[in-house]
Amino acid sequence: MSPLTRPNRLMLIGAFCLSGCIRLGPDFQTQREPWTEHWSTQAIEQATETRSQPDTRQWWQIFADPILERLIAEADANNAGVKIAGLRVMEARAQLGIAQSGRYPQVQQVGADVLYTDRKQAGGRNRQSDRFWQYSAGFDIGWELDFWGRFSRAIESADAAYFAAQANHEDVLVLLHAQMAESYFALRTAEARLRIARDNAALQKRSFEITTMLFKSGESDELDLQQAKTQYLGTLSTIPEFESQIMRARNAIAVLIGRPPGPLPELPELAEKEGVIPLIDRAVLQDVPANLLLRRPDIRAAELQIAAQSALIGVAEADLYPSLTLLGSISWSASSLGGTSNSLALIGGPSLRWNVFDYGRIKNNVRVQDARLQQLIVAYQDDVRQAAREADDAASSLTKALERETILRDAAAAAKRSLALANALYREGYSDFERVLDAQRALSAQQDAYLVNRSNAVSDLIALYKALGGGWYSEQPLVDPVSRQQMQQRTDWGALLDESSRSPAGNGLPAQR
Repeated sequence: MSPLTRPNRLMLIGAFCLSGCIRLGPDFQTQREPWTEHWSTQAIEQATETRSQPDTRQWWQIFADPILERLIAEADANNAGVKIAGLRVMEARAQLGIAQSGRYPQVQQVGADVLYTDRKQAGGRNRQSDRFWQYSAGFDIGWELDFWGRFSRAIESADAAYFAAQANHEDVLVLLHAQMAESYFALRTAEARLRIARDNAALQKRSFEITTMLFKSGESDELDLQQAKTQYLGTLSTIPEFESQIMRARNAIAVLIGRPPGPLPELPELAEKEGVIPLIDRAVLQDVPANLLLRRPDIRAAELQIAAQSALIGVAEADLYPSLTLLGSISWSASSLGGTSNSLALIGGPSLRWNVFDYGRIKNNVRVQDARLQQLIVAYQDDVRQAAREADDAASSLTKALERETILRDAAAAAKRSLALANALYREGYSDFERVLDAQRALSAQQDAYLVNRSNAVSDLIALYKALGGGWYSEQPLVDPVSRQQMQQRTDWGALLDESSRSPAGNGLPAQR
């Protein structure tokens, strides 16, 4: 072994031993707000119970409505927002692959040249002309050692961003499932209110017909006639609005399941439970509210963004220190010119680069990354508080709506009885027609208020599940079959699309290194 070879080899071995031993920048710390350790509220305790079924991941099964379950399954398979969120996961996975390439030589270039030369030399009578070909080929390699953790931190950041994309996909599912349930029960509420309006309009039409006959026979004055007509027409005018609400709810459902607005002839069972509004008094949970709150996909995504940004500080700090790159080159050249010989050259050695006079830019870039990290930490803390507020508001509204439910139900029954008595007294001549009109108005208002409050209770229950991050699970793959086929036809995705066939587990943060 030559004297020059031994030091070079020792230096190479030493560089590899040192490579990756130092990781600049802060290590990610799991975010935990002290108050969330045992967080709960009286309203949430009243509005929830602990049972194994239905699973919070598919909380809509609490309604035992197969139509709603079918609509949610179709939305999972066809909703555009879910498809886009799944494709963003694949984008983040590809970005992670780019970051992971930093573990290997950054420069790996093969080059080849073929040049033709026609060189003429003018010199009196003896003009010379050389025509020849030149050939060359080479392979260059450059490997910047990850001495300061630049590449490992970049991989850490991309890894966290990949998990964040998965959490965002789950958050889209949470929002979609809640929106589908809201739209579905908005449809049922509008159907129930339409039925009540039609029933009351029929009663008021009958009163209007009676007062018309009495007025024509001279047994009643015109005031009774006009009041009956006004009340009947007023109730009749609400029917088109309820019909419009039904159409809007149907269109919303159609878009959520990836269909154009319009009738859904393939879902005739929508009419099976027309106007049925369930009443569920409590949400079923499998864990304590504090854990569910922190498991919310958007909360996890916010924490993962902190992890990604924390690693970027290390990437920025690596620029403060010298970079050591191992360079190597193999080149071969030949020429058709007579008298020349082929050559083969092997070149290799370390290269040191250090931006010693650019600390202002580099240091301020580190400060920029740190400021962004702190912004994300503060935003995360606020997101957790806002999530807790949403959960408590929904639980409080649910309990109060349930309290009103009994009162409004009794009030509607009393209003119905009052109308019967008012009609009897009017027919017997013991009261005027004004009391009948008042009883009709009260019945219509109380019945509608009862339906609206019952609908509000359902909405509050849905909001509570959404606030606690329920509904993040789907059996559908990240990339739908149609998109998968189109992408495979355009681009070589290798085995990455195979990963998309498995829905993300969504169990939290990337492993700390």
